[in-house]
Amino acid sequence: MGYRLSKLYTRTGDDGDTGLADGRRIGKDHPRIEAMGSVDELNSQLGMLIADLLGQHLIALGEVLGPIQHRLFDLGGELAVPGYEIIDAADVLALEELIDHFNADLEPLKNFILPGGSRCVAAAHLARSVCRRAERRYLTLANHEAVNEQAPIYLNRLSDLLFVMARTIARQEQTPEVLWAPKPKPAPEASE
Repeated sequence: MGYRLSKLYTRTGDDGDTGLADGRRIGKDHPRIEAMGSVDELNSQLGMLIADLLGQHLIALGEVLGPIQHRLFDLGGELAVPGYEIIDAADVLALEELIDHFNADLEPLKNFILPGGSRCVAAAHLARSVCRRAERRYLTLANHEAVNEQAPIYLNRLSDLLFVMARTIARQEQTPEVLWAPKPKPAPEASE
């Protein structure tokens, strides 16, 4: 086994900066750290979704998402080591295949749906929205320095997969999807 953390606090970040794996120190509000934090938060949300799925006996869906947590940890590693790339086109393709697989069993959308209906459906939508933020943070970093071009594509596809998973969860739970009911347009006033 490699390096182990035996002490959790180092006091080296008390002045507002943090260390990257290459030894550089950057501000905790640097776009790279923002992207790392968003990917970490996404991974945590995915962990909560998986736990919810297992608790609702939707084990197969949880098992599909498990390996994605590992890829997100890989992505966090990429961000911690500037210039290191591990997420590739094959990872993006794997997500696209999952999207196509699950979407094939769903009815076409005729309306926007809201995040709700059940805890698991809402958890999938929460993970999806955090994924979208992680993608935005990654793109902000890409505006400042060179990054892995496949990583934001991976995050984009993952958010699509989480949307399809939310719909799949609703279908498997037999939970009706919550359809958006737009505010009615005001009736035109009659002229006097």
